[in-house]
Amino acid sequence: MNTQQYIQLENEYGATNYKPLDVVLTRAKGIWVWDVDGNKYMDCLSSYSAVNQGHCHPKIAATMHDQIDKLTLTSRAFRNDQLGLFYKELCDLTHSHMALPMNSGAEAVESCLKAVRKWGYRTKGIPEGQAEIIVCENNFHGRTITIIGFSTEKQYRDGYSPFTPGFKIIPFGDAEALEKAITPNTVAFLVEPIQGEAGIIVPPMGYLKQVREICTRHNIAMMTDEIQTGLGRTGRLLAEEHEGVEADLTMIGKALAGGFYPISAVLSNKEVLGVFQPGDHGSTFGGNPLACAVARTALKVLIEEGMIENAAKMGDYFMERLHAIKSPYVKEVRGKGLLIGVELYPEAGGARRFCQSLMGKGLLCKETHDNVIRFAPPLVITRDEVDWAAERIESVLTA
Repeated sequence: MNTQQYIQLENEYGATNYKPLDVVLTRAKGIWVWDVDGNKYMDCLSSYSAVNQGHCHPKIAATMHDQIDKLTLTSRAFRNDQLGLFYKELCDLTHSHMALPMNSGAEAVESCLKAVRKWGYRTKGIPEGQAEIIVCENNFHGRTITIIGFSTEKQYRDGYSPFTPGFKIIPFGDAEALEKAITPNTVAFLVEPIQGEAGIIVPPMGYLKQVREICTRHNIAMMTDEIQTGLGRTGRLLAEEHEGVEADLTMIGKALAGGFYPISAVLSNKEVLGVFQPGDHGSTFGGNPLACAVARTALKVLIEEGMIENAAKMGDYFMERLHAIKSPYVKEVRGKGLLIGVELYPEAGGARRFCQSLMGKGLLCKETHDNVIRFAPPLVITRDEVDWAAERIESVLTA
């Protein structure tokens, strides 16, 4: 079968909830992917940061093959020999007291929302049904009914109401707005250290430190969604580390299994996650032995192979190369580590046409919020490969 035949099958039988570029991929290795017609591309999206470790990392693959032959699923009705090890290694690495494994990023967010509400009622004494959670404009935390209910993106909400109450929306990057929004019924503040889907929006330096101080002073939980920014993407294990803060609850996912298997986790202290009792919350696949084994190796290679340090170094170099491009289309280049956004002027005609041109030159990336091109290659990218990418990006942005 050729590209058009595969696309025709998707169009005929699949729900059209995505608008992908018309490339049909069949294999991958490291930062490179190949389509069904044999064309080779550099992946500068990393499956929205799910393959930070690079495609098909051999050590993660070996762990997965080994575990598949032993045990894949027990449900949480029984214990398995991978979950406890995963808990300890993850908590030791992130300085957490307790972890809760789930499957998707959205599930991790939903788990946090449930935990902080129950904590607010049980610990803070907030009247039942009155808990408030503060969120930010232009947030992206997933696609569930509750989560889209506090989105400010019209399309994400259109046709899905009624929504879950109890959320208050404030501007991102504005610590003063957070202070003013807090009431006696506030239980938590949910924030992305860098807003990814919104267009790689980086808050002012010192913002997270101010947020930490405000949340501590008012005894509300600081919740950081690190599902896209975490696990090395910004040049630190967690993006919150750039300001030396620790959230009360942190959500991770995507790269937690290096792209091999869905797994996410909530990291927290025992005071908040400790509110859950048997039967309060659960998941058939959450914490399964296959996911835990894969995640253990995915975390190990991030550290042992210096991927986080490489993300910091190559991110700085990539940004330097992008800043040097003299293009009439480019409004701003911003980001941290290997999470980079190039915002174009509206009159440039939208970012998608540039992504399509880059695909023609062997580089895959994706537009976000119409006018932003997102560049987020796997963390194993080398200086020569950054140069290769930058040359093609410059040729497209200056054409």
